[in-house]
Amino acid sequence: MERGKRKELIGVVISDKMDKTRVVAIESWKVHPIYKKRYRSTRKVMAHDEDNATVIGDRVRLAETRPLSRRKRWRISEVIEKSKAHAGGDQT
Repeated sequence: MERGKRKELIGVVISDKMDKTRVVAIESWKVHPIYKKRYRSTRKVMAHDEDNATVIGDRVRLAETRPLSRRKRWRISEVIEKSKAHAGGDQT
């Protein structure tokens, strides 16, 4: 039996303070129903990061998963782009 396709999101890690959990900002553009002006909308989701591999500023792909805790329903499936601040590994 074929499983259903899981939802995927792309966002930027904005907090890595928790163990195995990252807060990811998902940015989207919406159109105002009356004025037809586009505006940017951001929502934050909690995502599971098993290896603590991501840091603030990383661009990641999220995959929908079963509830892992009260607010965690996503997991980080792939790091698309490492952040520039942490990419070099230079701690000066």
